[in-house]
Amino acid sequence: ALNQMRANQEFVPLSVSALARARADWLYGMNLTRAYTLVGQKAGFQGVLSVGRVQTPVLGLVVRRDMEIDNFVSKPFFEVLAHVRKNDGSEFSAKWKPSEACQPYMDEEGRVLVKALAENVAARIHAQDAQVKKIEAKPKKHNPPLPYNLSALQIDANKRFGMSAKQVLDVCQALYEKHKLITYPRSDNRYIPAGHFAEASQVLGAALNNQGLTEEKVNDANLSLKSKCWNDAKVEAHHAIIPTAKKLKTAQLGQYELQVYQLISTQYLAQFYPAYRYTETRVELEIAGGVFVAKAEQIVELGFKRLFKTEEKKQVILPRLELGELLHCFKGEVIEKHTQPPSHFTEATLLSAMTGIARFVANTEIKKVLKETDGLGTEATRAGIIDLLFKRGFLQRNGKSIRSTELGVALIKTLPEDVSLPDRTALWESQLAKIAMKEQPYQTFMNPLEKEIAGFIERACVSDSTLFTGLKSSRAGSKPSFSKKRSRKRASTKSSRRKSAA
Repeated sequence: ALNQMRANQEFVPLSVSALARARADWLYGMNLTRAYTLVGQKAGFQGVLSVGRVQTPVLGLVVRRDMEIDNFVSKPFFEVLAHVRKNDGSEFSAKWKPSEACQPYMDEEGRVLVKALAENVAARIHAQDAQVKKIEAKPKKHNPPLPYNLSALQIDANKRFGMSAKQVLDVCQALYEKHKLITYPRSDNRYIPAGHFAEASQVLGAALNNQGLTEEKVNDANLSLKSKCWNDAKVEAHHAIIPTAKKLKTAQLGQYELQVYQLISTQYLAQFYPAYRYTETRVELEIAGGVFVAKAEQIVELGFKRLFKTEEKKQVILPRLELGELLHCFKGEVIEKHTQPPSHFTEATLLSAMTGIARFVANTEIKKVLKETDGLGTEATRAGIIDLLFKRGFLQRNGKSIRSTELGVALIKTLPEDVSLPDRTALWESQLAKIAMKEQPYQTFMNPLEKEIAGFIERACVSDSTLFTGLKSSRAGSKPSFSKKRSRKRASTKSSRRKSAA
């Protein structure tokens, strides 16, 4: 870097972009928080109703999911199984694949909604010949998962140990700063510089010494294997979170510290295990003019999956079949199932939604921009954002699931819809990127934003506050630090701009 120094002047657009982001977030959050806190006060609510570019869309995700579940109406649908026997007595089952002629009786996901149709098919295939029309056997593999970034680690720690995102971040900070056992924990990257490959033996030895790994698992590793994680081109400001080569002299880790350290160590060790390999077989049968499909997976090599405890799926084993072979369908069976509502968010699935927020956006252009960004929040801020929503009393825990409170629902229903959608992040990111590339001036981003904020404040002044009637604030969200009289005078974009400029 010292041999390739560049003039600071080259980075001025990047600095201007960062300044625009900071000022925009401040103006947006400060003004809307003050405005809607006053809306709540009109109905007697005494807490802070905080609004932010990131926190409010996250709350909106949870509120909309809860409402979708509350309004969900389960519907029955039907599948038909053909139970088939070979001449040697071996048996297996195949599922009916409805033809295009059945479309009027199916939903958009291809499920049959009319029971009489399914019963008719089941009756027609009983005691009929079944001919093998197609056999496909494809070798497949799954490579080891990449080492952790912070979000991936928080998701796994929540699934495995029920730890909150904030707990995981705090534990990682202790492992990094106090114990010196892991690398920088707030990384959003999942790759490692190629130069680190030579240190693998020392790192694994330290993890074994520190009880992060067992001797059996380390001995089974192949240190000559090089996974896709060793890639200088994909390493950015920080590389993936991995163990260091430091050895503890005595056992010094608490329960959560050890659990998180073991997760990080095992994910690193997986880079020296082979891929999980299996054969996926798909067989098509023709019975009474209809198409029936049987699928099976046969494990060839467990590979890295030996390191992870996973629920074992019951393996479906198909007998040896030949193309054109005639079989006997001895039974047709109708299976009734019901559509299921989406699941409530957990901390793990909410973090996953924040990092993959593009899934929740319909507009293709906005979706594209969000896919190219970090999603909602950053590795360093997501835990704090979720924690803040709990402290404000907008979210609550129900076992492992996260639910919106009456207060959280009231805020989302009172706010303009576009304030609670993630689209704003995409619109900002595209403009901030142009500022960083010197393709857009600072003021063409800030001036329209200030006008928009002024419009939001005007809408807040005439919004319905009745949803907040009778609601109590949480301790963390109580006692606003500004009076109603002063706030009305100052809750303007102009005054906020003067304050930020000072």
